[in-house]
Amino acid sequence: MNIEPLDFEKPIFEIQRQLEQLKRESSGQRLEVEPEIEEIERKLQKTRAEVYSKLTPAQRVQISRHPQRPFMLDYLQHSFQDFVELHGDRHFGDDAAMPSGFARIGNHKVVVTGHQKGRNTKENLHRNFGSAHPEGYRKALRVFRLAEKFGLPVVTLIDTPGAFPGIGAEERNIAEAIAFNLREMALLRTPVVSVVIGEGGSGGALGIGIADRVLMMENSYYSVISPEGCAAILWKDRKKAPEAAEALRISAGDLKELNIIDEVIPEPAGGAHHDHFAAAARLKESVVRQLDELKGQSIDKLLDQRYERLRSYGRLQEAK
Repeated sequence: MNIEPLDFEKPIFEIQRQLEQLKRESSGQRLEVEPEIEEIERKLQKTRAEVYSKLTPAQRVQISRHPQRPFMLDYLQHSFQDFVELHGDRHFGDDAAMPSGFARIGNHKVVVTGHQKGRNTKENLHRNFGSAHPEGYRKALRVFRLAEKFGLPVVTLIDTPGAFPGIGAEERNIAEAIAFNLREMALLRTPVVSVVIGEGGSGGALGIGIADRVLMMENSYYSVISPEGCAAILWKDRKKAPEAAEALRISAGDLKELNIIDEVIPEPAGGAHHDHFAAAARLKESVVRQLDELKGQSIDKLLDQRYERLRSYGRLQEAK
């Protein structure tokens, strides 16, 4: 897979290009270039480590939006088995931005739902760029209730810039659909694990994000507003997005420190878009471990803990 480099990745890709060119030129010829190849490989390793060890929140946002990053259906292919998709919300229609259905992960039978983006214009139009309509959230709630009925845990994979803000969505009550999901997920009598795999934008993310365990991929973000939207409001200048990303503390490490999430899932070197299989394996390991821990707890205890978790958000500590 040819990876399109982000701006801060270009020094790494330039060294890789030099290395590949040297290997091609020396192939089949009796050239003593092994020492030079080893030197470039050491330089590549050092440069990669330096770049990815100093990522800013804004750069992590860029990685979270990379078009070659694994999406929900990629994780369903590599982390889950036997996915059977269910369609329709039984009110208006189906929403391709929110695939949902039954699956297995490890030894667990689960119900899984999440946001799906597209990799090209045609796919993005079909998936609405990962921004679900009201019927997407109502479909998700329908399968959540099936999970509750059959005693299956729920896994949600969050990757959206936000719920769709169009006229049709407003006419079909997008705000009510999300608000209803927030209440019903808080009361859902089955374990729920949510994973932010890319973008976790605003109420569009929260609409399937009320959970007993919330995990984030290392280079994802979770925020009430995008950095660009925040910058446009506060500074009237979207170019201030890097400063906004820093102030919002929207990256996985910050949110773990603030106890908003439970676990950061490490990504392969350079981000999940460089190795879908490794990223999927790490997601699977984390989700299965969380489901194993939740499996033995009583539902009443889970509901109490879920309530206390939500109540703990946003507490202030006064400086002395």
